[in-house]
Amino acid sequence: MINYIHDILSETKDKQLKKERFSMKKYGENSRFRKLIYYILGVLEVLLAFRLVLKILGSNPENMFVNAIYTSSNIFLTPFSGIFSSVATEGIETNAVLEPAVIIAMIVYALIVYGIVKLIEIIINRSDSDLG
Repeated sequence: MINYIHDILSETKDKQLKKERFSMKKYGENSRFRKLIYYILGVLEVLLAFRLVLKILGSNPENMFVNAIYTSSNIFLTPFSGIFSSVATEGIETNAVLEPAVIIAMIVYALIVYGIVKLIEIIINRSDSDLG
């Protein structure tokens, strides 16, 4: 009788350990995935922030660095172009431009990434609860 109870307890303990290992492995992968996604978002946000600041300060678009920022960020702004018109202010030497599409793109991309990460967490949590 005691051996039977011992076997049941050790079996239960083994199942719990397997579940914990499986859960830790999943969460570890989720954590790496989440960090990677947030890193990519960070790079995109910095690129768009550079564009916003360079446009507002009226930087020279013929400069190689400025041109590279404008060119590489253009593809990410395409879905948002035309929502609002850009506001330009003429100065003595430069033209400052405010592009609301950049601000909207930054917000929308951040919300999309947040939603993707939360969806992955929901799916992983659901599969963990299916184990038990």
